[in-house]
Amino acid sequence: MSKPNYSGAFHMVEQVNMDAYLAALDINFALRKIVCLLKPSKEITHDPASGSMKIRTLTTFKNFNMDFKIGEEFTEDLGPVDGRVCQTTVNWEGDKLLCVQRGEKEGRGWTHWLEGDKLHLEMRVKDIVAKQVFKKGD
Repeated sequence: MSKPNYSGAFHMVEQVNMDAYLAALDINFALRKIVCLLKPSKEITHDPASGSMKIRTLTTFKNFNMDFKIGEEFTEDLGPVDGRVCQTTVNWEGDKLLCVQRGEKEGRGWTHWLEGDKLHLEMRVKDIVAKQVFKKGD
């Protein structure tokens, strides 16, 4: 069975539990408040044939770029997010993308999945889960 193509531009329409997630990453109070007010967009370029993926998270505050190949571990610089570096692997779990980030924080990672024109993102660290939903745009 072929995997879905995640390519497209997406704009955030919903966010749940982000403050608790950021607190679990030891992000200071002031920065957490700023981040929780942001409405990020995502630009994803995905080549299902090669497994190459680029995810650009864009905000008026900071941008974050993630380039990887599905199934291959890489060193991820999370400097723009929380100043950490971790070993990251993104794999398929059915039609979902499952990311495991090994480093200072236990249980860190995320899951992306598509439902119609919506891109779902569930972020995890320790036992804290935050969710964002993005709607596909132009």
